[in-house]
Amino acid sequence: MNKALEIIKKNAMPIVLVLVFIFFTITTGGNMFTPDNFSNLIAQNAYVYILATGMLICMLTGGNIDLSCGSFVCFIGAIGGILMVVKEVNPIVSILLMLLVGVIYGCILGFLIAYVDVPPWIATLAGYLAFRGWGTKLLSSNSTTGSIAPFPKSFLNAFSGKVFGSAGGSMNVPCLIVGILACVLVVFVNFSTRARKLKKGYEAETMVSTCVKSAIAVAVILLFAYKLGMSGGIPTALVWVAAIVLVYSFVTSKTVLGRYFYTIGGNAEATRLSGVDTKKMMFLAYLNMAVLTVITSYIVVARFTAANSTAGTNFEMDAIAACVVGGVSAYGGSGNVFGMVVGATLIGVINLGMSLMGVDANFQKVVKGVVLLAAVVFDIVANKKNSK
Repeated sequence: MNKALEIIKKNAMPIVLVLVFIFFTITTGGNMFTPDNFSNLIAQNAYVYILATGMLICMLTGGNIDLSCGSFVCFIGAIGGILMVVKEVNPIVSILLMLLVGVIYGCILGFLIAYVDVPPWIATLAGYLAFRGWGTKLLSSNSTTGSIAPFPKSFLNAFSGKVFGSAGGSMNVPCLIVGILACVLVVFVNFSTRARKLKKGYEAETMVSTCVKSAIAVAVILLFAYKLGMSGGIPTALVWVAAIVLVYSFVTSKTVLGRYFYTIGGNAEATRLSGVDTKKMMFLAYLNMAVLTVITSYIVVARFTAANSTAGTNFEMDAIAACVVGGVSAYGGSGNVFGMVVGATLIGVINLGMSLMGVDANFQKVVKGVVLLAAVVFDIVANKKNSK
């Protein structure tokens, strides 16, 4: 009985995610389960996954956050609109210039936080206010409607198209093949990881646990592969999300750099005394956040096929919520990419499900606020019990 409760507690958020998805599937009359809505779940919430990945790194350093990322998405989108649409600059050159702006901002922000000791919430709050106003001004100055469009097709296809796209309604075979290959890779990684731990004498999962975990992962991947295949192929947004999530999962779990972020959040002074340049790590965390925000702006602009002043509204809140709901500690030092992905998916399911139900946008914010508070309370209570 205790073992079962421990398993449920350890996998609380994935279980909640499944239950919430089932709830919305029932309440929407099955609309939540259609192939198009599986694709929409990715396309509409790609920004949550990418921004939450950057927010995860910031939060690991001690519960720090970036309040400016949503406004910066708007600002970068405005710059992209001016470059690609108004000035007709080559899309590749424009993408690089937008990235350069992001790097410059990331360096300034990282310097202020790490070396001038400006509190992160103050420094990013300034960006939250400034970039929303600056981006809106740029858009209104270059368009009578406050929106700049149309963007070049090559740019749109790169960030909002479909890989090996086909007409919806019939199975996209390449999508299914990719899904099968992903299943093989997941099973291989799970069992090779267990074998490696046993060989080194570390504590490892039981064979039954590994088989169950692998079976669930395979079922989820094949379900998504089938649904995305029926909707016309793999969204390019999913490719970007998957690449970023896999890279950061490796960095945070397998590299020295990744472990430094955790140790800073656990005890910054002890980490500094052990020889780690904590200021440099904080600088890198916010530079990284700025770069991921630029990538997010590419996807958001491509999805809406325009740069507009409302882009990025409340994105920072969704990213923070995804991290906290996914088990990232509000105090820093703990959390992982997989948990963040679960949290981001839960936020995405809630967004899509309530939209399909026609729930008022203001009440949607109430629901997400309650979910966020519940996740924080759960984290605090669980930590107190573990400390006893």
